[in-house]
Amino acid sequence: MFFSRERVEIKTLDQIRVMRRAGLVVARALAAVRDAARPGVTTADLDAVAARVIAEAGATPNFLGYHGYPATLCASVNDEVIHGIPSDRVLEVGDVVSIDCGAVVDGWHGDSAMTMVLGPTGPIDLDGFVRGEQDATGVQAPDVALARATRTAMWAGIAALAADGGRLGAVGAAVETAVELAGDAEGVEYGIVEEYVGHGIGSAMHQPPDVVNFRTSDRGPRLRTGMCLAVEPMVTAGSGATRVLEDDWTVVTSDGSRAAHWEHSVAITDAGISVLTAQDGGRAGLAPFGVTPVALDD
Repeated sequence: MFFSRERVEIKTLDQIRVMRRAGLVVARALAAVRDAARPGVTTADLDAVAARVIAEAGATPNFLGYHGYPATLCASVNDEVIHGIPSDRVLEVGDVVSIDCGAVVDGWHGDSAMTMVLGPTGPIDLDGFVRGEQDATGVQAPDVALARATRTAMWAGIAALAADGGRLGAVGAAVETAVELAGDAEGVEYGIVEEYVGHGIGSAMHQPPDVVNFRTSDRGPRLRTGMCLAVEPMVTAGSGATRVLEDDWTVVTSDGSRAAHWEHSVAITDAGISVLTAQDGGRAGLAPFGVTPVALDD
């Protein structure tokens, strides 16, 4: 059994709208971090950018102080999968940088993550990258493919939440299928991290149920209106096995392969799903899957 049967917090539409406010704060913080990211900048610099955006919005960071965590962001570089602590580490051309960020508004949480691949002047456009044309700049095509594959897998998992009468296990199946297809297209076998998974979110950052990123025989709970879930695949260029560094936070791949991490918080409403931490509510990311999200900003 992969899915616990703990009580799942069901939100009202008004509560979901507050979560959307928190989600937009997170989206703006991540956008500001992306704008600031470039070779020569430290991960602590990026942490300060996110802290400023969250504070200016009147929100609070939900990572800072969580079980003693010392920063606003998680900044994980190259073989670091998640929970990298911002520091004086200087970013370089070709680095794969995963940023996880969260914020609280009026007691309700938002949580989102993205992966960037750094070119000479900042993050490269994952969709505009052409193999061979940019390799000479220090950006490696396999790293771009990994970041892109993980992002697509996240959106595939989110799209699975839109199915009428669906079950939570469909998310993991969709994620794993997307990762496999991406690997086949690249002629590689990606690893899916299984020790760390997505989660429910709402009046706390981490709530039941777990949202796994792989197929299981357990179909999981039935999806229902009022559920809010964080879908967050973590994919590696090698094995999915991980270990934790001596700081008791940073999770790295056991084989030293590079990793990518994408995440969005998603609400299920009577009218459909809404991606709370996407500035457009998920329209662009869900379009390839034939899913139109509900607008909560009207």
